[in-house]
Amino acid sequence: MHHKTFRAVALALLSLVSPARAAGIQLLEADPTLHGVIWTPCAAALQSVPLGSLAVPGLETLPGVKDCPIKGTKLPLVIISHGRGGWIGGHHDLAEALADSGFIVAAINHPHDSVDDLSQSDSMSNWAARPGHISHLIDFMLNDWTGKAAIDPERIGLFGFSLGAYTGLVLVGAKADFRRLAPWCKETDTSENCQRARRGDVPASPSPEPRIRAAVLADNAESFAFTPETLAAITVPLQVWRSELGGNGVMATSTAFTASKLPATSELHVVPAGHFAFVAPCSEALAAAAPRICTNTPADFDRAAFHRTFDAEVVRFFSEHLIGGSDRLP
Repeated sequence: MHHKTFRAVALALLSLVSPARAAGIQLLEADPTLHGVIWTPCAAALQSVPLGSLAVPGLETLPGVKDCPIKGTKLPLVIISHGRGGWIGGHHDLAEALADSGFIVAAINHPHDSVDDLSQSDSMSNWAARPGHISHLIDFMLNDWTGKAAIDPERIGLFGFSLGAYTGLVLVGAKADFRRLAPWCKETDTSENCQRARRGDVPASPSPEPRIRAAVLADNAESFAFTPETLAAITVPLQVWRSELGGNGVMATSTAFTASKLPATSELHVVPAGHFAFVAPCSEALAAAAPRICTNTPADFDRAAFHRTFDAEVVRFFSEHLIGGSDRLP
């Protein structure tokens, strides 16, 4: 496995992300399960786009150009899967960087597991349903979106963070066995998840998504669900990020173990920070509204500086495997 730290990236990579251009932004409210944002390459000057019903306290707009004509054709598509209780804007800086570099990007709030609706966030049913949300979004982008003609359906990637990274592992072929939760449950734990795991009354592993040709996964949650054998069987290119400190229920030891069992060709980056380092840098207003997500661990960690490197590395990886490497795709 190829090891790096985020400090090792060359300055040349930063040129892949240009702050001078604006991403096109389309608000997506196609049906009750598809509420999100689509970012596209755009030639217009930077503006600010109100998010309306998709806004959260402290972040009511995103930088971009609303409904900008799409620049380019046969473009690669990257889907973003947020973490438990997350939001479509949690990785907006990465989406903007990808759009600046010629990608179409789409993100939705996972139904019943987002900042607006936490009703299923901690349930086994949510673990089983999440991959299907992403497949539904890909279906929409390829078949029903007004800009579908601009997408190359042979060049689709996924970025997932935390429970979104778990979602990505399933979609690229890692079979999840939810019965494996049982040994982690204390005898006194009578939660629905633990009772189902003990009885073996668990959902089947969600279906993989063969249309995804490359994936970037950051600080995967629910590592217990995977065996070393199913992780080693993944065949799509992976770029994997993990924090040294973990947090929010994601243990650094678990993410390290999972990373160690992935195919040797996987690219690994280790970040000396906590779990939320991978969420976009926060404005003062957002930090006041969501201090748990916006507080850096350790306190002197420079999230903004890290994201300049993080975004560029992700753009570079997807560029290699969905653009420069497109002739090698099966």
